Amino acid sequence: MPDFELSEDYQDLSKTVREFADEVVAPVSTKHDEEHSFPYEIISQMADMGLFGLPFPEEFGGMGGDYFALALALEQLARVDQSVAITLEAGVSLGAMPIYRFGNEEQKQEWLPKLASGKALAGFGLTEPEAGSDAGGTKTNARLDGGQWVINGNKEFITNSGTDISRLVTVTAVTGQQQRPDGTIKKEISTILIPTSTPGFKAEKAYNKVGWNASDTHPLTLNDVRVPEANLLGERGRGYANFLSILDEGRIAIAALAVGAAQGCVEQAVRYAKERSAFGQSIGKNQAIAFKIARMEARVHVARLAYYDAAARMLAGQPFKSQAAIAKMVASEAAMDNARDATQVFGGYGFINEFTVARHYRDSKILEVGEGTTEVQLMLIARELGL
Repeated sequence: MPDFELSEDYQDLSKTVREFADEVVAPVSTKHDEEHSFPYEIISQMADMGLFGLPFPEEFGGMGGDYFALALALEQLARVDQSVAITLEAGVSLGAMPIYRFGNEEQKQEWLPKLASGKALAGFGLTEPEAGSDAGGTKTNARLDGGQWVINGNKEFITNSGTDISRLVTVTAVTGQQQRPDGTIKKEISTILIPTSTPGFKAEKAYNKVGWNASDTHPLTLNDVRVPEANLLGERGRGYANFLSILDEGRIAIAALAVGAAQGCVEQAVRYAKERSAFGQSIGKNQAIAFKIARMEARVHVARLAYYDAAARMLAGQPFKSQAAIAKMVASEAAMDNARDATQVFGGYGFINEFTVARHYRDSKILEVGEGTTEVQLMLIARELGL
């Protein structure tokens, strides 16, 4: 029969991050959420633990682990604070991973040790004001001039792009035109590395978001940004395709984060249902409450199995696009549904921001939108079915 038991190394990692989340992250989560402040002290400790280097080889300053190890860490962090979890997810999966997957040796040696150490953060500059789900609609452009790329355009919703330790953003830009086999013309989209200190690069005022208040998110303005021609990441004209593959992997990470959020809601609801009394007994003895929490637990179980499966396929070198889309969709819906139900279990207290379930209720909605909306996941799944 299949063995779904985690190896000892995975179990130890999960336990270590869980304890860190409960003992270090959770006590300050409300403060950072209320202040909309970036948790530098937490990120520094995560860096010291090696979490930002989990899936990278030791030769590049990593921990020599794999993508599933990253997913397990994200799950445990997201139980108590999605802002902290998404900072790790975006820093590794979206910030550093494109360089590891597509960078040349010089680019890897320059950037990966910094990013894997967690002492520097990178962003993933794909989304634009008119190019979200339709990322092929990219309008940011880059042209060569005297051995340099000159980049102009705007990016939206870019995580980790404006902190004191943000050092790099990889952006997609139109670098020319390509002819399709049928003779039609399409945009040539490439990816280019832009250090945040480059003149003309500007992280605009941070968004005032509904949730993820301790996560750093900015619109970006690129005004005649000049970087060396060697800052091209991967093959010219393959930027869009490469970023899509990064998003396939990223959906596993987001699914793990969403499972953590859904699990956190279960844990909070169980605890409260045992402690809270009404009509002479704990509310957990009421079948309506017990069944609601039971459904929450079922959602977590199914969503966790979905991301485990997608991760296993990815690590085995098997196709996983559809499974990653399924995991991301199921897990994000589980997080949102569990946040709603946990809030109902808490009653009036669920509407008070200092309670974790209230924060999950605000935070979880973006999980159904970011890194591909639910509708995009359905489209991907349908395509894999040949529809």
